[in-house]
Amino acid sequence: MPAKRWQDDEVTTSVLEGKKIALLGYGIQGRAQACNMRDSGIDVIVGLRRGSKTWESAEADGHRVMEMSEAAEAADIIHFLIPDMEQAEVYLNHVSSHLRNGDTISFSHGAAIHWKWIIAPSTVDVIMVAPKGPGQLVRELYLQGFGTPSLVAVHQDYTKKAWDKVLAIAKSIGSTKPGVLQTSFKEEVETDWFGEQVDLCGGVHSLIMSAFDTLAENGYQPEVAYFECLHELKLIVDLIQKYGLTGMYNRVSETARYGGLTRGPRVIGDETRKKMKEILEEIRSGKFADEWVSAYKKDGKYSFVRNMKEIENHQLEKVGKELRRMMWPGEAEVTTT
Repeated sequence: MPAKRWQDDEVTTSVLEGKKIALLGYGIQGRAQACNMRDSGIDVIVGLRRGSKTWESAEADGHRVMEMSEAAEAADIIHFLIPDMEQAEVYLNHVSSHLRNGDTISFSHGAAIHWKWIIAPSTVDVIMVAPKGPGQLVRELYLQGFGTPSLVAVHQDYTKKAWDKVLAIAKSIGSTKPGVLQTSFKEEVETDWFGEQVDLCGGVHSLIMSAFDTLAENGYQPEVAYFECLHELKLIVDLIQKYGLTGMYNRVSETARYGGLTRGPRVIGDETRKKMKEILEEIRSGKFADEWVSAYKKDGKYSFVRNMKEIENHQLEKVGKELRRMMWPGEAEVTTT
């Protein structure tokens, strides 16, 4: 059954009139959503820890900034835009005691609610607006008069107006222009994590590095291998995003089309699909969530530094840095700390 969807002309922000929305966090996604909401006429408060690096940035953007507890107390809707692993502590220490009957807690990712890191009282609405794009794109497309599509969900509808609220927030950040799709917290978390692990991040980085190593180990120049296995990937992904897989194949050379169609299934075959199913089961069972919580409790944001350093020290990355300096002089590289 196709997902229920909404377009811009089907949604109004009237339910948010007279309401204050506290956005907790001002990273790339937080800044984008806060600015879009404000520019849509929504009464926005940015909640941050005193001394946060982003406090001055939020003020410079023209926002009213408060400490998290003050923002939660002042708001009718508290929208979490801080990292997943910080949300439970912030909820417990800065939000829970300020919730009134009929208030709303809102998220852009469903993990904290789905895995019960946060258990909301039965007297509030619990909603989610999850833009399907990075914060920079959320802001850029809004300023162009368009928007980034979002997934929307209601976990708890105490007021019987939760769907009106979630759709109004989606409209205020520009998402109803391209359209929003209904999901659940469970579906959003499990599909989001699966996509990140086997395809968008984990699968792509492993495929790129393996392809690069195969060429470099067989005597090809690493610079040429970089262009063929990494640099040109963006060109193909852009075609796929705009035209789909069939459209991409219809826009590449006949040799690329024949080779891709006949060799691709040999690279990503039955054994890879088996591993994908194993990873999906780890996500669905909660095993990955437990592993990630345990790692974060032990090492915090440094839980993945060793793995990041291994990639950073790989020949692919060393060659890539030099080539990127050649193509985009002056662009700063972000290194692992």
